[in-house]
Amino acid sequence: MHQRPRYLLEAFVSPDSYGLVLVLIFATYGLAVAQLGSVVVLVQIATVWFVLRTARADRAARAAAVVVLVVAGIVAVTGGLLGGEVADLAILLASTVLYLIAPVVVVRHLVERSVVDRETVLGVIAAYLLIGMFFAFLYRDVGAIEPNPFFGAGGEANPPQALFFSFTTLSTTGYGNLVPVGSAGQTLAVAEMIIGQLFLITALGKVVSVWSPARRNRDEEEPATGGELR
Repeated sequence: MHQRPRYLLEAFVSPDSYGLVLVLIFATYGLAVAQLGSVVVLVQIATVWFVLRTARADRAARAAAVVVLVVAGIVAVTGGLLGGEVADLAILLASTVLYLIAPVVVVRHLVERSVVDRETVLGVIAAYLLIGMFFAFLYRDVGAIEPNPFFGAGGEANPPQALFFSFTTLSTTGYGNLVPVGSAGQTLAVAEMIIGQLFLITALGKVVSVWSPARRNRDEEEPATGGELR
């Protein structure tokens, strides 16, 4: 019992654990809401890098991500040389690609795992949050392209609003205070709701199907072991 808190703490500081990925995702969310600019991009780069490492991404995914990571890092550091709007759009597109690669890599890694343990549960949570981050970037992409404000009278899809809308949509909470006015934004919102629900159903199905047999086997083995000791 005394080892359990230490066991959980190690998950959030180990460079090979999804726990650290979760910490970086929460940090990214907080920095994005605070709109700290280049700092957010650098934390995003670190987050995706740790995702690729933890999920043991294949060579193709790593190569594609590294290219985007390098471009995003250069643009974030030297954004002033390109001009404000050009740099912001380049960073936004790079972040969208990165957060498309990240959840795909995590889900692939989780599917290949044959056991359900601490890392599997943390990985499922990380993948779910990364999907929400990805759609937030998509909403901002659409908002940058459309001539009218993404949320109409609610304003542009700035980082705080895009993240809030994305996660309320992903979880199908639907407060209704922010609504996309364009067909592109509405279509993406429907897609996010469906993906969010399908992900939860699939993830829970894997956890139950893999965890239950293991638990039954342990329950069956314990009485036999106890008998032998006696």
